[in-house]
Amino acid sequence: MTNHNENFNLETTLDEMKSIGTELLRKHYMKNGATGEYYGTKKGDIRKIAKKIKNNPLFARKLWKTEILEARLLATLLLKPIDIELDEMEEFVKSIKNIQVADWFNAYIVKKHPKKEILREKWMKSNNPMLLRAGWNLTSIKVVKEPESLEMSSILERIENEMKKASPIEQWTMNTTLVEIGINIPKYRKRALDIGESLGVYSDYKAPKGCTTPFAPIWIKEMVERNKKK
Repeated sequence: MTNHNENFNLETTLDEMKSIGTELLRKHYMKNGATGEYYGTKKGDIRKIAKKIKNNPLFARKLWKTEILEARLLATLLLKPIDIELDEMEEFVKSIKNIQVADWFNAYIVKKHPKKEILREKWMKSNNPMLLRAGWNLTSIKVVKEPESLEMSSILERIENEMKKASPIEQWTMNTTLVEIGINIPKYRKRALDIGESLGVYSDYKAPKGCTTPFAPIWIKEMVERNKKK
């Protein structure tokens, strides 16, 4: 049920998030190429605010229109996938300007939409980087959950031809798809490793301590070995 609590209006909610923003997170966002306005509010704090407001699609859309990074993260938590029509879903994704918002929106909204396969098929043919990021994200999930419904050879061929020159926005989830194929489909593991090695995408990526590098050959091998120990 939608919460009509009068204490929640746009200005006070934005002020609350702004007041608890941190310089450390603002610097992190800046370093990672965030654009537009952002407060540096921790995601855990945004979740707490969302719990107070609860599901509120009308307020979510007001937050979204501000284009503030944290407002859009909060909006994502206040929306229900089933309430969003396909055309509006596409407009939401196309309007995203930061990967932090893209990844939350893809995780909490897009991948839970009942018609996500229609979106996936359409977006995989798009030229819009954010739609492609979402489309490849859905494809990487499908590789794990429904591999028999995909033509792996064609997907690998496309990755081989496009990933090197792709924009960083869709390149990330395209690479994730390559990795998921290498981890989960033994038949195509060698080809996935060869493509990753040949393209060299993320080969010089400096992963934070304790994190696996996104460079496909290393990521695939590490996960295959880890899965053997389970």
